[in-house]
Parts: sequence; structure tokens; C-alpha cells
Amino acid sequence: MGIESLCSADASEPFWDWNLTWHTEDPDFTPCFQNTVLVWIPCIYLWLCFPVYFLYLQRHDRGYIQVSNLNKAKTALGLILWIVCWADLFYSFWERSQNIFRAPFFLISPTVLGVTMLLATFLIQYERIKGVQSSGVMTIFWFMSLLCATLIFISKIKNALNMNPCPEFSASFLSRVTFWWITGLMIQGYRNPLEAKDLWSLNKEDKSEEIVPGLARNWAKEWSKTKRQPLNMLYAPKKQQKSGDSNGDMTEEVEALIIKPSQKSSEASLFKVLYKTFGPYFLMSFLFKAAHDLLMFAGPEILKLLLNFVNNKAAPDWQGYFYTVLLFVCACLQTLILHQYFHICFVTGMRLKTAIVGVIYRKALVITNSARKTSTVGEIVNLMSVDAQRFMDLATYINMIWSAPLQVILALYLLWRNLGPSVLAGVAVMVLLVPINAVMAMKTKTYQVAQMKSKDNRIKLMNEILNGIKVLKLYAWELAFREKVLEIRQKELKVLKKSAYLAAMATFTWVCAPFLVALSTFAVYVMIDKNNILDAQKAFVSLALFNILRFPLNMLPMVISNMVEASVSLKRLRVFLSHEELDPDSIIRGPIKEAEGCIVVKNATFSWAKTDPPLLSSINFTVPEGSLVAVVGQVGCGKSSLLSALLGEMDKKEGYVVVKGSVAYVPQQAWVQNATLEDNIIFGREMSESRYKRVIEACALLPDIEILPSGDKTEIGEKGVNLSGGQKQRVSLARAVYCNADVYLLDDPLSAVDAHVGKHIFEKVIGPKGILKNKTRVLVTHAVNYLPQMDTILVMTDGEISEMGSYQELLEQDGAFAEFLRTYANAEQAMENSDTNSPSAKEGKPIENGGLVNEAPGKLMHRQLSNSSTYSRDTGKPQHQSSTAELQKPVAEKNSWKLMEADTAKTGRVKASVYWDYMKAIGLLMSFLAIFLFMCNHIASLTSNYWLSLWTDDPVINGTQQNTTLRLGVYGALGISQGIAVFGYSMVVSIGGIFASRHLHLNLLHNVLRSPMSFFERTPSGNLVNRFSKEIDTIDSTIPPIIKMFMGSTFNVIGACIIILLATPIAAVIIPPLGLVYFFVQRFYVATSRQLKRLESVSRSPVYSHFNETLLGVSVIRAFEEQKRFIRQNDMKVDENQKAYYPSIVANRWLAVRLEYVGNCIVLFAALFAVIARNKLSAGLVGLSVSYSLQITAYLNWLVRMSSDLETNIVAVERVKEYAEMEKEAEWSIEQTAPGSSWPEEGKVEFRGYSLRYREDLDLVLKNINVTISGGEKIGIVGRTGAGKSSLTLGLFRINEAAEGEIIIDGINIAKIGLHDLRFKITIIPQDPILFSGSLRMNLDPFDQHSDEDIWRSLELAHLKNFVSSLPDKLNHECAEGGENLSVGQRQLVCLARALLRKSKILVLDEATAAVDLETDKLIQSTIKSQFEECTVLTIAHRLNTIMDYTRVLVLERGEVVECGTPDQLLQEKGIFYTMAKDSGLV
Repeated sequence: MGIESLCSADASEPFWDWNLTWHTEDPDFTPCFQNTVLVWIPCIYLWLCFPVYFLYLQRHDRGYIQVSNLNKAKTALGLILWIVCWADLFYSFWERSQNIFRAPFFLISPTVLGVTMLLATFLIQYERIKGVQSSGVMTIFWFMSLLCATLIFISKIKNALNMNPCPEFSASFLSRVTFWWITGLMIQGYRNPLEAKDLWSLNKEDKSEEIVPGLARNWAKEWSKTKRQPLNMLYAPKKQQKSGDSNGDMTEEVEALIIKPSQKSSEASLFKVLYKTFGPYFLMSFLFKAAHDLLMFAGPEILKLLLNFVNNKAAPDWQGYFYTVLLFVCACLQTLILHQYFHICFVTGMRLKTAIVGVIYRKALVITNSARKTSTVGEIVNLMSVDAQRFMDLATYINMIWSAPLQVILALYLLWRNLGPSVLAGVAVMVLLVPINAVMAMKTKTYQVAQMKSKDNRIKLMNEILNGIKVLKLYAWELAFREKVLEIRQKELKVLKKSAYLAAMATFTWVCAPFLVALSTFAVYVMIDKNNILDAQKAFVSLALFNILRFPLNMLPMVISNMVEASVSLKRLRVFLSHEELDPDSIIRGPIKEAEGCIVVKNATFSWAKTDPPLLSSINFTVPEGSLVAVVGQVGCGKSSLLSALLGEMDKKEGYVVVKGSVAYVPQQAWVQNATLEDNIIFGREMSESRYKRVIEACALLPDIEILPSGDKTEIGEKGVNLSGGQKQRVSLARAVYCNADVYLLDDPLSAVDAHVGKHIFEKVIGPKGILKNKTRVLVTHAVNYLPQMDTILVMTDGEISEMGSYQELLEQDGAFAEFLRTYANAEQAMENSDTNSPSAKEGKPIENGGLVNEAPGKLMHRQLSNSSTYSRDTGKPQHQSSTAELQKPVAEKNSWKLMEADTAKTGRVKASVYWDYMKAIGLLMSFLAIFLFMCNHIASLTSNYWLSLWTDDPVINGTQQNTTLRLGVYGALGISQGIAVFGYSMVVSIGGIFASRHLHLNLLHNVLRSPMSFFERTPSGNLVNRFSKEIDTIDSTIPPIIKMFMGSTFNVIGACIIILLATPIAAVIIPPLGLVYFFVQRFYVATSRQLKRLESVSRSPVYSHFNETLLGVSVIRAFEEQKRFIRQNDMKVDENQKAYYPSIVANRWLAVRLEYVGNCIVLFAALFAVIARNKLSAGLVGLSVSYSLQITAYLNWLVRMSSDLETNIVAVERVKEYAEMEKEAEWSIEQTAPGSSWPEEGKVEFRGYSLRYREDLDLVLKNINVTISGGEKIGIVGRTGAGKSSLTLGLFRINEAAEGEIIIDGINIAKIGLHDLRFKITIIPQDPILFSGSLRMNLDPFDQHSDEDIWRSLELAHLKNFVSSLPDKLNHECAEGGENLSVGQRQLVCLARALLRKSKILVLDEATAAVDLETDKLIQSTIKSQFEECTVLTIAHRLNTIMDYTRVLVLERGEVVECGTPDQLLQEKGIFYTMAKDSGLV
């Protein structure tokens, strides 16, 4: 820790990294090493030499040397170097004052170096005084300095070359204001689609490592403040509890009462923390916004002067030109300022998101298991995706809170000057509309929360469906789960529909508000006084002001609803960040000192959560260093919990626990990362070739590596899909062995491997002669035959240690353990003795799987994506000769094979067909109706404004205008018709959107469920979840409003052009060229922006996948203390994502600045032509055309934004449709060939010439199998790991279709019937017991076909009745996600109960009893015998004793049946079965 703490503020940067410096093509040192050791070496040298050299010089004076120029230069140089060092130091201090905490060496190294430079300068002078011409000491010092500095310099250059720095910092002021510096990227993106390598590196201050620690620190401060208060109160009553236990219960009460009130008053405020972290930079935006708001009102004022000028025929021409130019300059300034403001906001938003994602990730690594239960994986991922996004969006709007009221007040003041008190009528209308909008915003919020809830549930369910898809397919449960998803979706759509009605209302009030305000104001103005004349100046300046008003009034409700959304998110985040954290001090982790033992537990009591009753009580034991301890006991007695307790994963109620030294942990269900096999084993440690080879060999992984397509460089899929259960378990074990810890906690690592491999692993790794023989090992196990070799055995019952001692002692005690042994160990005991003496044990006999691949290298066997693998057999060559050459496969092949298909980014334009698909999903009638209503709305709007200009040009007679009432009436009527059209189109679009999203989601769900297994094994679940959350969310709630706005702005722009052309036809010369410029800029931008958006969404998937993976393996990560590395990985992935996001922000600004200039030109020309033709034009028309041209900038901007938004968001439709074209598995049910309801009657299964392969390009896994199994036979299927046992069952269920040959069940060829018809009639108890979250009942019977009595009966037969009836909710007991609140053994029993319920004629057991202790195993076997007497049973067995009484045994080897017959026959034949039986001690 010592030197590491110098390296970074939170000790996350390593001081030395072998992988960076030694095991690499391109060596380099860590930044920490460069800034400490390399800087200090010359300094230390000089200071060591100094005393001796100084004394030497004092004694040897050779006369004084004059000051020469060289000497002056040397001294000056020394002083300059000294000043540089001090500048460095002061800069570090300044950073600290700015709350940027760098690593401590940034302070230490410059100080050391500075003082040394002073010393060097002093020595230069001192040598001159003492007459030394040239000094060895100093020459060596400067040479060392030069050498070390060169190393650092080279490293800096390398880093600079690796980075592709953002040109922003080197850009000039003008370039930054107009965003010219991004043009290079835009051109590149236009020429050919951008790729990830073209993107710039993030600026230093936008990187995770800069941003996240700041927020984390501030949050920790805030949190500790609030934690302090309640805690003080909490401890007070505890003391009296010690004195007298009688009032214990009362104290508990008191405690609860005291905590409650204080918590309300003081919750950690996340908002305060965010403000503290991001406030300062954000304040800049405040100034820009204020300047922009003031400039906005210059437009109407200049318009007023311009209209005066047009009316006043005597005014000189230059004034008109002057006003025109002034108008133009104002508009341009406004543009520049506005976009600087936006830039700051967006960058802040981006940093906010980075910080929040980082903080959530860090928190997820430390929360307790009870807290994990309250937020499912889905919810936490949503916090990262949805809620972090909300903050990002809010950052851009938050300033509207003060800016909108400011704009309203200014506008009203100017209107008052223009029209006098009649403005109040308009204000009254606005004030009336505000509460309406507020009510709508509140309503929207409640709907939002409801929708989020449904969405969370839906994603959670989808997540489980995708994780357990194999089980769904085997049980043919897809339809039941599809219904469950659609039920949740139905709720979601109901809420969406309500939101849609609200949105239509809201759009109606928005669009009509400005018009109603204008109407009421003008009506009052002309009605109160006959002499009030509505002339052009009054009408159009007021209209321009009303248009300005429209924006803040529209924005306010939006900002408020955004803030409300963000506050919901803020609360969710705060709750998550305030979860309890694991107490790192509950387990004392010390270095190894010879004390009482390596693991000491005294009187410890543990539970999973503070509130739960204790699960492990009064545990006492000591494990001496280097001993091997077994933990045995029934299913669910707390064996795994004991290991979790030692890891500090449980809540320690009382007692004292010490674990000395580092810990390695192998969980019961292996956790494998989506990385190469090698990375999985090395797990962030430095690579040591020899150790790695030893580990692989000991864990019996050599044969597996030979089979994988690229050796140990093969990428392992998500959750290890392309490894079998046993391989995963061995990789998990190898990871632990490789890391060379002091204490090993092994949770039943031998359950998933067959007897043979189990024995090998025990001998080579765990046992008294294994690699770990000098380590302390705690092994949870069900395997009785290894117990005699243990130093100590702990026997657990119901969360307590009932007996403890060595094997002999326990036998002598004659307690429960002895009883347990007597039943099981007789056969195995005998075997142990015979085997150790037999000669065969001493020969180099083929170990693990008999797997020595020793064939021609051309015949490389590929195995992929199966729960089994293929081995070849050749006993001639001893194990240790399989050299590294075999580990490293031919290189050409290495890169050819990639398993996971990354989320791909499409390139090029979105095809028109996608829009057409969306329109079809809405319904063509509705689509065209919407377009028609849009037209009506805009025609009404244009006509009403034209009517206004005619009205203002009415001649004034005797100080009044004639027919005012007619003018006012028509104006009002036009306005109302406009309103009706708006409401109409808004409703049509919203409801259409819901139709579309229902249709698309249904298709997506159906298509995904219909996909074959191979599809799920290739596609990371992150991609699929992304489709179901992000893309469907976009289709639900983003696309309809964007369509509305897009249509609106399109028609607005067209309208404005028409009006300008009406007023000044000469503008026809100028509008087309400007239109062309506009079009080019827009195309240019869309090409780049679309690609950036795609890159961003593709780089988002890995963030979620990695996060998901981390959550699943969090206990392993904590046990190995690898949190820092995972945090670094997460930061890198987030930065990769933001790398694509940052240019897209800037591209938006780039575009907006260019477009607004086009708009500003239109204003310039409209005004200019009006000035030129002022004698021919009426003031009304000039007012009309200039006021429209003033709006056009905003519309143009909106239009491009919306068109690109539409294009980027419609990609969601494209991605959802993508899965519709994927290959599907066969039909679920086929009417014509459906077998009778009683099929199969006898359960006769025939394999005729059956062969199977996993993919077209791979070898056969099963070759030409011919077997007939008559009804009611019990068949055991055995073979080494990967002989194709599981593949056989997959073929039976048609998870993979036959390559050739057929399977016939009771005379029906199974390939001819529907999949569900087949799968409903066969039952499997799968290898990994998977449960879904929901009631226990739902897990047993999702279709609700059985009565409660049936279910209870099946539970009783599965030996679960006692357990279930002890649960408070009985059958309605909620299973957690993945069934985590049941032990693995109990889950296996639930799967047995499922099979008993279905009671089909054919039953397949796939290593179904691997995770169960022997006693339960025996019960299961007897149940199967009695209950499935008439049925055909196929069992894939690892424990051969389970199948010794079966009618026949099939022995598979490399996908072929090599032996077949009764167990006794096969034992006589002395073939493969015999050797296997011998290994498991049955002979």
C-alpha cells in the first residue's frame, strides 16, 4: 500500500505493472514509476555524493576560476530548471484549490527535483571557486538526469501518438466561437462513414478518472454527515441491553423509534453534491444565457424602427440600410452567444452522466447482498441508462428556470409600451393556461412513474427469459412467458395511451396559446376605444413579441416536467447510493503471522441482512495454516453461506473473524467473463508462462484448450455459453489456483465434473499432494470418497457446526456423520484402498477425460457452443508432454473465429423502407389523415396572418377604421379552425404511435422467442436487452413527438418562404440559392451525425454488458480484491462511449451556427428588399414578411434538428425489424402432423443413423448413432466430459436439428411434428437448475394446468414439502431473480418437482443430481424409480452409482456409441465403462 498511495489519490493506479513493462511488444513504464523512481534516481545520487564531494572540495583548493560565459549559462540553466520545478509545484497546489486532487507524487517529485537543482547550481559555483575544471560527479549526475528524462519524454511522446487529440484546444478564438475546428471531422465523415478509430481522444477533464473521484469524494462527505446523526442515537440504548437482558425487547423498540424521526430530517442531498461538483463550470452558461435573452428583444425593436421608416416616406434611404445591417448583426451575435451557451450545457451534461455511471458502478461493487436484493440487475442497469440520461437532458434546460420568467417580463414590458393596458387581456389568457399546463405536467409525471415501473418489470422479466432461454425451449414454455411479458406490456401501453391524450391536449394549448393571446389583446385593444387604430407597426411588433413569448411559455412546462423526471431519477439514485455497504472491517484481513491459525472464527453469528434472523449461529472454529478442511452437510444447511461469511459477504451480528493473507474463491456456480480463456484464468495478475502451464495442466484444461478454435486465446461468450458446465467450473478453479493466494475457499468445485476429472483435480490441485498443498483450503463438498484425506471435517446442520474433527475422530464419535458415512462410503472406501496399491495408479495413465489429443494436427476438432466437447483418445503419450506448441494453435486459425457478435453499427442512410415500415405499423389511413390535418392547420395559420396584414392596411377615416368587427370575427374564426386541426393531428399521431409500438414490440418478442438456441449463444444478452429497453422506449415515447415537431417545422418553414415571396417577389432570386446551401450543410451534417450516433449506441452496449457481468460476479471480484481493475475497465468503456458522444454534441453546434447564418441572411434580404421597394409596399406587408423572416431562423434550426433526430431515432425501428429477418427454428405446432393427445403411448425411442453438428462449418458431434430403446427402459448414458452426452439430449428435443438420420418416438418421426408438440411430451431435468422470479407455483406450472393438490403431491415426492410448507407464503413464495433465495440443491429439487408434475412418458436427466448431497441424491433416485416406473428414462450420469441398476448403459466416445449393454455385461467386457467404474470406486 505504501508506494501505491503515492501513485494516486485513491490508490487505484499501480506503481509497477509487469504486463505494461515486460510482457508486451511495446514496453513502457507506469506514470507513477516515471514520476517517482525515474525522477528520484539522479537526485538520490547527487545527495549521496554531496557530503563526501563537498568535504573533498573543501580540502582540495586549486585556485579560483574567473566567471566565463559558459559558467554563466550553466548557472542560469540550473536556476531556470529550479524555477520550472517550482512552477510545477505551484500548479499542483492551484489544482488542489480547484478541488482537482492529483496523485501525491505531483507534489513530492517537483519539490525533490527543485531542491536538487538548487544544489546542482550551488555545486557549479562552488566547483568554480575551488578551481575544478571538469567534474566527474556532476557529469554523471547530468548524464543520469538526461537518461531518465529521455525515458519519460519517450513515454510521453508515445502516449501523445496513441492519442488522437481533440483539435479544440489548439483552435483560435474565431474557430472556437464558430466551431470551425470540427469541420475536418465533418468532411471525413461525409466522404466515408466514420469509424471508432477516427474519433478524437477525450479531453483530460472529460475523462472518468478526472470526473468520478470528485463526485465520489463529495458524496462520501455528504453521506458521512447524515450517517453520523442517526448512528449516535442508535448506539445509546444498546448499552443498557448488555446490563440486563430482560428488557432486550423493549430496547429494540426504543431503537426503532429513535432512528425514524431523525432520518426524515437528514437525508443526504445528492443535488447539493452534484451542484458542488459541477456548479462552477456551469455558472459560465448563466452569463451567456442572460446576454442572449437581452439580444432577443433587439429584433422587434429594430422592426419597429424599420416600419416607421417605411411609413415615413421622407426619411433618407441610408437609415433603412442602417436598420437592415443592425438587424443582421444582432441576429448573428445572438447565434454565436446561444451556441456557446449550449456547448457548455451539453458538456456539463456529458460529465454528469460519466460521473453518475462511474459512481453507480463503484457503489455496486460494495453494497451488501440484502441491498442487492432490493434492486434487481435490471433496475440498476436502468439507473445507469435511463436515469443518468435524464440528468444529461436536464443540464441543457435547467437555466430556463430563471431565463423563461425574465423573457416573459421583458416581453410584457415592451408590449405595454406598444399597446398599453389591453396587453393585460393577453396576460390573463397566459396566466389561465399556466395551471392547465402545470396540471398536465403533474399528470404526465404520475404516468411516467407508472410506465417506468412497468418497464422495469418488463426488462427484468426479459432479462430472465434471455438468461433462461434454454430451459424455456426445453420445457416449451415460450408461450406462457410471452403472455407474461405481453401482460406487463399491456399495462405499459394503457399508461402510454393516457399520456398520449395528455400530449395531444398539451400540443393544442401550446400551439393555440400565442394565437389566443394575440386575438384577445387585439380584440380588447380595438373594442375599448374607437380611436385605437391597429396599424402595421403595432400589430407586427406585437406579433414578433408574442412569438418570443411563445418559447418561454412552451418551455416552462417542459422544463418543469423534465425537472420532475430528474427529481424522480435523483431520488432513485439517492436511494441506491445510500444503500448499506459491506463493512470491510467485519472480517479482519491481516498479513500472515504465526498466531492461533489462518482462519479463526469465534462465537460468530451471521445473517444476510441486518433485519433477517441469523442464518449461521454461534460458529466456532480455527483452521491452522496450510491445512485442508472439508465442510459437509445436507442441501441448504448453510455450507455456501459459511464461505460467504468468511469472505465478508454476510452481515456479522456478533463474534470475531480473522482471515489471514490473501483469499481466492471458487463459487458454486462458476462465473466466467466474456474475455479470452487466458484472461479468465490470469484475471489481471501478471503473466508467468511456467505457472500458467502448471495450473492449466493441474486443472485438466489442456484437452479442452486443444479443442477450442483458437486455443487459450478463444473468446468465451457471455456467461461462458461456449463452455460446458464442467469446463466453466475448471476455469473458475484455474483462476483461483493461478492467483496464488494464501487462503482458498472452494465451494463444491467438483460437482460439475465427472468422477475421473474430479479425481485428477483433487490429486493435482486440492489434495495433500496437489499444487495447493501448502495453502489453507476450505472445501465444501458432497464427495464422500475424498473425506479420509482431509485434515479436519466440519459437519453442518441448520446453520450450525454440529460436529468437527478429523475423519477418524468423527467415525469414533459415532454421531450423525458416522451414520451418514456408513450409508455411502462402503463401496468407495474399498476402492480407495485397492486403488492406491494397484499398479495402474503408478503408471502414466491418461488423466482427465482420457484426453490426450495426439492426432495429426490437421484433424483439429472443433467444438463450439455446446455443453459438451469432443476428445480423442490415445493412451500412448504421458500427459506432461503436451507442449506449449499445442496450447498455441496455428495463428491463422486464431483470428478466424470469433464467438460473440458485437453490436454492429449499420452505415449509410436510413432506407426509405424503414419509414414506410413505420407508417405501415401506424396504419396508412392514419398516416395520411395526420398529414392532411397538418396542412389544414398551417393553411389556417398563414391565412389568419395575411388577414391581419390586410386589416392593418385598412384606411383610417376620421381617426377610426371601418368594419373592425368583420376583421376581428374572421381572424378569430381562422384561429379556432387552426386549433381544431392541431388537436386532430396531435391525437392521430400519438395514437398511431402507440399502434406502431404495440405492433413492433409484439413482432420483436415473437421473433426473438422463435429464434433457435444458436442465436442466443451468439448474441450477447446486452444487445437483446438493449433492443427491448432502449429501442422500444424510443419507439414508445420519442418518435411520435419528434414526428409532430418535424412536420410542424417543415410546414412553418414553407409557410414563411411563401409569405416572404408574396411581399417581395424579388426574393425568389435569393431563396433557392440559400435553400441549396442549407440543403448541403444539412446533408453534410446528417452523414456525420448519424454515424456518430450509431457509434455511440454501439459503444453503449459494452458498458451495460460489462456492468451486468460485474453484478453477477461481484462476490468473486471482491474475494480476489480486483475491484480497482474492474473500475478502471468500466471507466474505459464509459470513456469510449463518450468519445463518440462529444463530437456529436459539437457537430450539432457546428450545424446550428451554419444554419442560423442562412436564416440570418434571409432576414437580411427580406428587410433589404423591403427597404428597396418601400414606395410600392404597404407597411402591413413589410411587417408581415420581416416578422416571418425573424422566425425562420428558429424554424430552420428546429427543422434540421428534428430531421436528424427523426433519422437517428427511426434507427430504433430498423434495429427492431432486424430481428424479424433472423433465422427461425421450426414451427411450434403443425396442425396436419400433430400426434394424438395420448402420444407417446409406450415411450419407445429409436435413433436411426443419427448424426448432429452444431453449425454448418463444424465437424459432427454425434456420428451415425443407431440405438433402439424400448418403452419403460432405464438407460444410463456415460462418457468422458465432452463425448457428446448432452448433445444427444439436445438432439432429442430438437434444440439442434439432425445433420442426417432421424429419431423415431412411438413410430412418429420427431422431425415432422411441431416443436411444442414434441417438447411438451418429453420432460428434462436440466443440468443448470434455472428458476424465474415469480411465485414458486408459477415456476412449477406456468400454464396453470394443475390443481394445488397435484402440486403439493409433486413437492412431497421431490422432498420439498417440508421446506415449502415452512415458508410463510407456501406456494406463493416469491423466488428471487434466478432463484437466488434457494440453494442450488433446492433449485434442482424444484426442477424434479416440475418433471413429476408433467409426468410424461419419456424423462431425460442431465446430470440432474450434480449439486445435491448423496442423501438427497438417493431420495431423488428412489423417487424416479417409483414414480417413473413405466416411463423411459435416459440419464446422463457423472456419478456412476446412480445408474448401476439401470437396464442398459450407453457409453459414448467422441460422438459414437462404443459400448452398449447391461451394466454387468459391460463390467465383464473390461472396456471403457469398466475403467470409469474403477475410477469412481464401484469395482
